[in-house]
Amino acid sequence: MGREVLFIRKSIKFNAEGTALRGWLYLPLTSNKEKKPIVVMAHGYAGVKEMHLDRYAEQFSKAGLAVLVFDHRNFGESDGMPRQEINPWQQIEDYRHAITFASTIPEIDNDLIGIWGTSYSGGHVLVVGATDKRVKCVVAQVPTISGSETAIRRANGDVLSELLTQFSEDRKSRQKGKHPTYYSVIPSEELPSAVYKTNDAIDFYTQSSKGAKNFINKVTLRSVELSRGYEPGHYISKISPTPLLLLIAENDNITHTDLALAAYEKALQPKQLIMLPGEHFDPYIKYFELSCKSAMDWFLVHLLK
Repeated sequence: MGREVLFIRKSIKFNAEGTALRGWLYLPLTSNKEKKPIVVMAHGYAGVKEMHLDRYAEQFSKAGLAVLVFDHRNFGESDGMPRQEINPWQQIEDYRHAITFASTIPEIDNDLIGIWGTSYSGGHVLVVGATDKRVKCVVAQVPTISGSETAIRRANGDVLSELLTQFSEDRKSRQKGKHPTYYSVIPSEELPSAVYKTNDAIDFYTQSSKGAKNFINKVTLRSVELSRGYEPGHYISKISPTPLLLLIAENDNITHTDLALAAYEKALQPKQLIMLPGEHFDPYIKYFELSCKSAMDWFLVHLLK
């Protein structure tokens, strides 16, 4: 890689069918007046952009890539109700809105748009890459592959029976106009029922949220229900001929290493697999340099002509 490029960061807002989504636009400052390639990125499950996405965006920009980072609807600085609700298909559509917005920026080359996603949004970019051919390059980091298979591994027997009852009661309550039921993201005194209970998840959300004032440790119960039927891995064979990079953690107990490896085998060329040391949350901090450079190099090859 050559000399680092200076960049500027602007706060941005764009319309997603009546909902205002907010984020940052990073623009490299170069003497070259040619339009720039851009990477569109958003966080995973319940994450907000301040939870390390700025670090990725800065490195990408220093290499000469423009970057658009945004908060999902219902999260962070973006609008949307109910707050803290994750509908994967809405989030996928919002990636498309972000791509549309990026294509209107005067400094951006519409033919050189890449997308990056991680964990839950790693699944989103598989779907977007397969269905939106404005995208010219895809990076999926520790991606969600199968919501149903992941759900089976997390909850079965009496736990599953209780969860299904909660889903039903929440739907009845919301139909009557009452407030949604919430789960915590990681265990808390306020909401003991949590999505993630493993030590690596607790450590990640606890540490990463310290620099993210907009992070809220809860999601709606419907978010949990919707995740069980989310199957982005079904789309992976349809991404080609768009180049795909999969970054998979060697010991992922959240989205599961074996599911990601099996999905990679179904992807068609051009594709690349990079195995990252550690567990699901290690790419953001412990192995940030490796995960970031791997993604950056892929974008540079396929976007920075």
